[in-house]
Amino acid sequence: MLAPLVYELIGSPSGLGIEAYDGSRAGPDNGAPVLVIANSDAVTRVVTRPGELGLARAWVAGDLDVRGDLYDAIGQLEHFDGGKIPRSTALQLLKVTGPGVLKRLPPPPEESALRGRRHSKGRDADSISHHYDVSNEFYRLILGPSMTYSCAVFASDTTSLEDAQAAKYELICNKLGLQPGQRLLDVGCGWGGMVLHAAEHHGAVAVGITISNEQAALARQRVADAGLDGKVEIRVQDYREVHDGPFDAVSSIGMFEHVGRAGVDTYTAALHSLVRPGGRVLNHAISRPPQKKSLRRFGDHTATAYQLAEVLGSSRATRIDSPFMDRYVFPDAELFEVGSVVTHLQAADLEVRHVESLRPHYALTLRRWVANLEANWDEAVAMVGERRARVWRLYMALSARGFERANISVHQVLAARPHADGADDMPLRPTW
Repeated sequence: MLAPLVYELIGSPSGLGIEAYDGSRAGPDNGAPVLVIANSDAVTRVVTRPGELGLARAWVAGDLDVRGDLYDAIGQLEHFDGGKIPRSTALQLLKVTGPGVLKRLPPPPEESALRGRRHSKGRDADSISHHYDVSNEFYRLILGPSMTYSCAVFASDTTSLEDAQAAKYELICNKLGLQPGQRLLDVGCGWGGMVLHAAEHHGAVAVGITISNEQAALARQRVADAGLDGKVEIRVQDYREVHDGPFDAVSSIGMFEHVGRAGVDTYTAALHSLVRPGGRVLNHAISRPPQKKSLRRFGDHTATAYQLAEVLGSSRATRIDSPFMDRYVFPDAELFEVGSVVTHLQAADLEVRHVESLRPHYALTLRRWVANLEANWDEAVAMVGERRARVWRLYMALSARGFERANISVHQVLAARPHADGADDMPLRPTW
């Protein structure tokens, strides 16, 4: 009987039932979510590739499923990473499933296989295409009319997603101090939400750049529909290829995660060169917590910020510690600790003036996206196929749990490029 064996293997969680294809069942039967083992391929994937990747492949392929509340199921399984299976358990699994369980299965075709030098322009373009060039209509189902794929800002947990996304753009425009006629560059503009808001509500002359062709096509259509031709320009362009600065302000919203350690110095240097003296830069990005390392003793001397960052291990980017996320969701993505973001910006002569965490807001945002996907599931599957829809449902639910439990965060870091005499146009006591 497979279900009792699996139940024991994952630690006999009190809030999760197990149901297997052989008709067996284990765990509570009180309305708790149920992990469904749909076929023997689920066991094969976990046995032949122990760890998160085997579990992820089984989920994407539909060999594993959850009936009931997905968030509750994730909470019950957070302690289990699918690591090395004890020999005695493996032998029991073989008895139940037969030796055929050891056959090798190809990974689902949605798994990325990037080639070339990490964070080269070509590989970055392939990485972005893997995630974003899926289907604009699929994203519309998830994101809603704003087509905004970054953390919203909620006044309360009853605020609508559309109002919260508009509030996020308004917050950024205010932090940047945008005035009518000023030039704005939005790095990684997505489907154009920021540049549209800045032009319509603040009179900015905006340029949005993306390396996703599908995003650019829809963003241009949205510009035309809003009657903002001549006020907003959308380009398919890498930030390393922008040479028509300076701009009065630069925003980067949900793009920095794709820069990585190899590109961070080029990125911050580009931000500095693209904004005028006195202008402002806002970097909005997911961030990781600091590494848990012991501080070295520096005697009676105060350590520099750089030294502390080195000791904490936070001056470097860290690849997303999830084979599922790296293979299926955000290939090559790397996260920085927010203190490191500050250090890198200031090393590029961009003075950091304000830092704000929006971590609880991203948990709310992701839950709204998951609800949209679940409410439109059949339509989403018809657009992109069931496997890809399963990828998005799981990754967004996992991410929501991560933000709720403070395993991951998101920060807006506002910086200014001072004039030679140190002056800028930042108010003494800004109120956003």
